[in-house]
Amino acid sequence: MNQVHLSGKTALVTGAARGIGYEISRALALAGVKVGLVDLNVDEANQAAALLSGEGCLVQAIHADVSDETQIKEIVEQAALRWGRVDILVNNAGICPMTPLLEITPIEWDRVLAINLKGVFLCSQAVIPIMQRQRSGKIINIASSAGQMGGIAVGVHYSASKAGILGLTKSLARILAPDIQVNAVSPGTTESEMTRGWDDGAVQNIIRQIPAGRLGRPGDTAAAVLFLASEQASFITGQTINVNGGLLMV
Repeated sequence: MNQVHLSGKTALVTGAARGIGYEISRALALAGVKVGLVDLNVDEANQAAALLSGEGCLVQAIHADVSDETQIKEIVEQAALRWGRVDILVNNAGICPMTPLLEITPIEWDRVLAINLKGVFLCSQAVIPIMQRQRSGKIINIASSAGQMGGIAVGVHYSASKAGILGLTKSLARILAPDIQVNAVSPGTTESEMTRGWDDGAVQNIIRQIPAGRLGRPGDTAAAVLFLASEQASFITGQTINVNGGLLMV
């Protein structure tokens, strides 16, 4: 991944403190990007920033709730003032309740959609005027195979929110062309704190459905994001890169 050089670029990554978000932030930072690590958990964001700073990366922890319009506008404005520009936005923040269908309350439904889908809209809406003034920018949304084929082990509200991201990605790509490219990366089941707590039999059952013979790793998704953030992907917009080991082939 470090063969891509993006020195001088800047990025905001939401849900950046751990997992896929952390690996995305690390990949971008090692490629020379100044990265704002946006996360609701400020302690974890500070820990992530300390780790990456130890690798010589230029990063900063930023506390924000992606579902809060006021907070998002504020952090985007501050980033633009600090850096003079915002080149890359990675909408990664999300929650993944596994509540059974008939037990999902309207309150829980609204919370999942607010973070997973409205958050993508709010962050994109806040950064778009800056990118339009620059006449350049990359917006990369993290979706999920659950939004394309239904979730294997996740709640229907999660699947619905991720399906919404795919539609939003295409609409933004059409509206913002040609200066701003908007794409999605759709991971399959990926190693995480959640999957490490699963019964081994359940994990093996999922792996048997994946032609690559393993779960995804956060770095797999980060590699796709790094490519889309680069000039090598300047002719790609409105697309979804599936990073799922062949679980879903389209």
